Amino acid sequence: MDLIRRTLSARIHIPGLTAANDIVSGLTGLGRLLFFFFAGLLVASSIALVCMASKNFLVEVPAAGGSITEGDVGAPRFINPLLALSEADRDVVALVYSGLLRATPEGTFIADLAESYSISEDGRTYSFTLRPDATFHDGTPVTVDDIVYTVERAQDPAIKSPKRANWDGVTVEKINDREVTFTLRAPYAPFISNATMGILPKHLWEEVSAEEFPFSNLNTEAIGTGPYFISSVSRNASGIPDTYQLSPFSDYALGKPYLSRITLRFYESEDELISALSRGEVEAASGLTPAKLSSLPEGTSIRRAPLNRVFGVFFNQNQSEVLREPEVRTALSQAIDREALVSEVLESYATPINEPLPPGIAPASPTPVAVATTSPSAAARAYLEARGWKYDDNLGALARKKGKTTEVLRFTLATADVPELRAAAEFVRAAWKQAGADVEVKIFESGDLNQNVIRPRKYDALLFGEIVGRELDLFAFWHSSQRNDPGLNIALYANATSDNLLEELRVAQSASERRSLYEKFRTELAKDTPAVFLYAPDFTYAFPNHIEGMQLTAISQPSERFLDVYRWHREVDLVWTFLTRFTQ
Repeated sequence: MDLIRRTLSARIHIPGLTAANDIVSGLTGLGRLLFFFFAGLLVASSIALVCMASKNFLVEVPAAGGSITEGDVGAPRFINPLLALSEADRDVVALVYSGLLRATPEGTFIADLAESYSISEDGRTYSFTLRPDATFHDGTPVTVDDIVYTVERAQDPAIKSPKRANWDGVTVEKINDREVTFTLRAPYAPFISNATMGILPKHLWEEVSAEEFPFSNLNTEAIGTGPYFISSVSRNASGIPDTYQLSPFSDYALGKPYLSRITLRFYESEDELISALSRGEVEAASGLTPAKLSSLPEGTSIRRAPLNRVFGVFFNQNQSEVLREPEVRTALSQAIDREALVSEVLESYATPINEPLPPGIAPASPTPVAVATTSPSAAARAYLEARGWKYDDNLGALARKKGKTTEVLRFTLATADVPELRAAAEFVRAAWKQAGADVEVKIFESGDLNQNVIRPRKYDALLFGEIVGRELDLFAFWHSSQRNDPGLNIALYANATSDNLLEELRVAQSASERRSLYEKFRTELAKDTPAVFLYAPDFTYAFPNHIEGMQLTAISQPSERFLDVYRWHREVDLVWTFLTRFTQ
């Protein structure tokens, strides 16, 4: 103890400090005061200079923490990448599951569960190598057996997966525990997007029969490999899930996500969802009807991006004789003021189009020639009158003699019982009435429209939307082989030249070749006018400003807003610039 006391009481001699102490000892009271003032000023200035210099070398990087609560309309039923049908299903699947590859907001693909991949020279064989450390949320390693199992289940007709058509004719082969190949019957450039399909854990699903597949509890309490795992589920009095709590998956292939919690709440209607936004019960909501956006709480930030969907009126020339006339279809297209339609019906949350692809996918369209008239409808009517059509007051429409019969410009327009589509149909009907057409709008409940109108092709004209996707592949929508159900060629379009171009487009590998082929197809389609293309809607997202890292570009499905969810963050850290490479 004596040694410690002597050490603590010993005077420490620091040459510079000792000299300064001697100087201070020799100063008067005022001199000492001035000395300490300027010394303090020097220290404060030095600290300020150091801080200013540090700011030049410090950058903000995402940090873990924070959360987001989002609302959806409808409750998830199939949190399963093979069965997901509703937007609520797809939203949770996008967060819980991941595939061999992951699509990016920029429109490319990056490795996810796969470590690498290659495509054979003939474009028929796709080879993937799994990451050695890929795991499911329950800690089980991901193997090629899981990949093979998932694809074979998607191909199984008894499962009735919406993904089945994507895997038709594809042979999947296990090379070893980490290598798998997919072999196509013919080259198909857009096939690469199939590799983004979520992978099921075989060890949990293999005992589930095809008959039990849609009823398994694994469809609501899912285990995947995605950026987030389900940590808890709340149900309402009827036992239907109404809240999902999701936590970040530490072993996610692309790195642990930053947000510490994502809460998804589900509501029965859009009005209930908007009310929840107003109460602050949720912070985010997507895909709201444009007309409802004005009712959102003041200060709500609305982000928007092109949605890869095309809405138009598709003509069924097999059912309506008057629509077989090329000049009638041309006039009906001319009669629509697309800019006014987008402004009045969609609150400007859409882009007017005159082709089968939304903006962002297709090459720039030729600039339309301006019509020297104040009304597109008047121009369309004049166009028909110049070709022998005359307005008949008794018929209430343009008509003309065709042999011994009178041909009347009259037909029906079918669409779904959706506010936006009802309003668009009435806008189109009014424009066509001014052009001399007598059009009756028929509204159907969505299920009835699909089952009893679209599938049997029982309509004269159909106002409908097509989900085009990310690729220049229009085969399913316009090839003549797809005219009958379950094909998606709802205009029943048949043109040999277009068929050949669509077939070539499917196998073309280079982007420039694909654009050239599409341009030729677009020109051929425009000659025939099998449909009147109207607009490509915007995806709208009420999203909190305090969340950073979210990037919205053209998306095919609303669930694609989660493509970069693992980068979303609320918190940030300041680090030296040279250390940022260790924080990525």
